[in-house]
Amino acid sequence: MNGSIFFSSMNPDGSLEWIGSSMIWLLLVLSAVNVVLIVIAATANKRAAVVSSAESDELRALLTAGRYREAIERATRGTSDLSIVVARTLDHAPRGVEAMTRAAEQTADELLSARLRSLETLNILGQVAPMIGLFGTVYGMIVAFQTIASTGGAADPVMLAGGIGTALVTTFWGLLIAIPATSAYATVRNRSIALSDEMLAGVEEMIAPFQPKTDASISTKP
Repeated sequence: MNGSIFFSSMNPDGSLEWIGSSMIWLLLVLSAVNVVLIVIAATANKRAAVVSSAESDELRALLTAGRYREAIERATRGTSDLSIVVARTLDHAPRGVEAMTRAAEQTADELLSARLRSLETLNILGQVAPMIGLFGTVYGMIVAFQTIASTGGAADPVMLAGGIGTALVTTFWGLLIAIPATSAYATVRNRSIALSDEMLAGVEEMIAPFQPKTDASISTKP
């Protein structure tokens, strides 16, 4: 098979078919963009960016030791979502544990929403690419049928190759983009949600010592 069919569409006379080729080239560009978006999404939403083990261990040790000011300073210098949530949570410490818990949940939701919004481009690409491929499919079939009509139904198969090739190749590239894009979107999205829940649980564990303690040694009997 002539490999050039995957990169351009040709007329029966050997000239370049510009409309079909333009759609193929557009899909080629989108396929490169797709790879870049998948790499960025996977890198930006890795575990270290959400729940850094090193930062978690340091913050937990400082809070356990009662070194709250140092914990705030360390959280402020942190780069992970965990540090951001801890910093905002500790800012609400004077207002009580309930205020701290609300701050942690609200901040975690805001950060997760921002991460999910950043993935929407990948999701849109996964939805649009098959539509472009379908448009190319329809266009290619129109070209093929016009060729048949112009020859009175006795078209040479070679003359039909351009339109049919455009129809199949654009579908091929559209699916080649959509399948990795939608798979990566779903995988990274679910992972981000799971990491966010894990991060929030870790923060709530850190602020557990702020809970008011009851004296179990005090008897309620007269």
